[in-house]
Parts: sequence; C-alpha cells; structure tokens
Amino acid sequence: MCLDDAVRNVAVIPARGGSQRIPRKNIRPFAGRPVLAYAVDAALDSQLFDDVVVTTDDEEIAAVARSLGARTPFLRPGEIADAVTPMVDVVLHAVDELERAGSSYDHVCTLFATAPFIRAADLVAGLEVLAQGHPGAVSVTEFDFPVHRAFGLAEDGALRVLWPEHAGTRSQDLPEALHDAGQFYWTPVPVLRATRSLWPAGMRPVRLPRHRVQDIDTPADWTRAELMYAALVAGGEQP
Repeated sequence: MCLDDAVRNVAVIPARGGSQRIPRKNIRPFAGRPVLAYAVDAALDSQLFDDVVVTTDDEEIAAVARSLGARTPFLRPGEIADAVTPMVDVVLHAVDELERAGSSYDHVCTLFATAPFIRAADLVAGLEVLAQGHPGAVSVTEFDFPVHRAFGLAEDGALRVLWPEHAGTRSQDLPEALHDAGQFYWTPVPVLRATRSLWPAGMRPVRLPRHRVQDIDTPADWTRAELMYAALVAGGEQP
C-alpha cells in the first residue's frame, strides 16, 4: 500500500537490448527465471506503484517484461539505448512519454533490471525517505575493505598509498565509506526535472547488507551472484 494514496509513484526499469559483456543480460536466466523478473516482482509486491514500466529498445525484452506483469507502453528510441547514454536521460524520457500519454507522477523509482537481491521492503524504506522531505534516496552498502587503505599505481608501476594520512589509522577509526548498491534510486519528479540527476544534493541512503549486494557487469559477477543467491536460499533467507 502506498504511504499516501494521494501520491502517485512510477517504477521505471531500464533494460536495453544491446548489453555486450553479457549478451541478452537483462533477460538471461538467473536461478531459473529471467533476471528482470526480480526487479518487476519487487516493484509489484511493494504495492507502492501506480505503474511499473520497463523501458527498452528490444521487442523480445518487452515481451518478457509484459509476461512478468510490467508495462511497456513505448519502445525506447535507439539514440538513448546505447552504452553511453546517461541513465537520467533514459528515466526522463520514460516519464515524458508516460505524461504525454496522460499519466503524471509525483515520484519515480529507477530500478535496475539486473538486481536479483532487490526486496520490496527496501523500496518501501526508500519511499519513507522521500516522505520525510528529502530530495532522493539510493540503495547503498559499505565497502568490504577500508577504502582509505587503498593503493594506486604510480607512472613507473610502483604502488602508492592513496591516502597516506590514514596509513597508520586503526580500521575502526577510519571514516565510514559507502557505495551505490546498484538496486534503485527514488527521486521526486520535480527534483529529477530540475537537477537532471539521480544523485541530487541532500539525498539519503537506504542501507543494505553486503551479502545482498552484487554488481553484475561480467560473467564472473553473474556466477558470483548466483552462488550468493543459492547460499541465501539454502540458509532460509529471502534473497
């Protein structure tokens, strides 16, 4: 149930057809289902959205999306369906197309198509952030190693400490560092239009445990994610 029935929310799931490192990535089977299914299920199960829309340039992906319960009221044009188009442009295009068709929304939630660990409860937590008046919410988790102990490479190939001022600092005394969990962004539509950013100043985190976060960009990432998913299932935890 939406936190405020007068507020209209739309879930936008980008899923282009031209993924290169993992061909047909957005509908590739993951634990027996098209990976896109997990984002669609979470959006539908949350009962937060007046519309769950997959934006794609690919007819096969569109057909799979519809079979999962999402809508595909338009096909994304090729000029914003390449690997370099900013995500915010894809989301704004979707919102514009929906508004041209007569639908308007207060908030948009951008969900990633390859996020099999996404949960409806986390989407609810994100909307609660917006209900508190903040300009955005993003899924995050902590790094699994202190980033302030990171090395870089000098021009001669030698290792160099990136933050030498922290070389002797105890791990528990280092500043906390978080990163994008790659699952969702919540943004009020007026903020999205005004800033043209999914990262507006003042946005707040929705923290996820590390064991439910895995970016999937390569075949090795995919294998790791499936092993993580199987471990969660075996342990009786909802992935």
